[in-house]
Amino acid sequence: MSSMSTRQHTIVDSPYGPLTLVATDKVLSGLYMSAQRHRPAEESFGARVAATEEPFPEVVRQLAAYFAGELTEFDVPVRLEGTAFQRSVWDQLVRIPYGRTWSYGELAARLGKPNASRAVGLANGRNPVSIIVPCHRVIGASGGMTGYGGGVERKVRLLAFEAGAARL
Repeated sequence: MSSMSTRQHTIVDSPYGPLTLVATDKVLSGLYMSAQRHRPAEESFGARVAATEEPFPEVVRQLAAYFAGELTEFDVPVRLEGTAFQRSVWDQLVRIPYGRTWSYGELAARLGKPNASRAVGLANGRNPVSIIVPCHRVIGASGGMTGYGGGVERKVRLLAFEAGAARL
């Protein structure tokens, strides 16, 4: 992020607790749950603004539709700041179909790095735009609910929600 970038944030309610939405130069660059691992310091989010400030209205609308079971793919622009490897992992996350899961190993193989499942897991955990970039859809090789930045309980709830909504 350049020193000339402008950051702002808002906080919205969700079925999974408050969500902090962060924008950099009017593009969504963060979506954080309360008590989320790797959540940046509050001071880095910029000024708090109303959810009616751009780009937040469309993000809030799409999140509401998602939580209502009416939206399965987000199309809001996001600005993902990280290493080239992290961004390659995050680019793959949006390819995981709604209501489905991939293992860390499967994700590593899709990146052409079949032995990098641990590195994929670390990059997955650093995803700055949870839910919209669906890091919750990545599970352990045995199907286990391994770590999730928002907490394993939230991961289980999100996956159960998507599985149920996908059946409708």
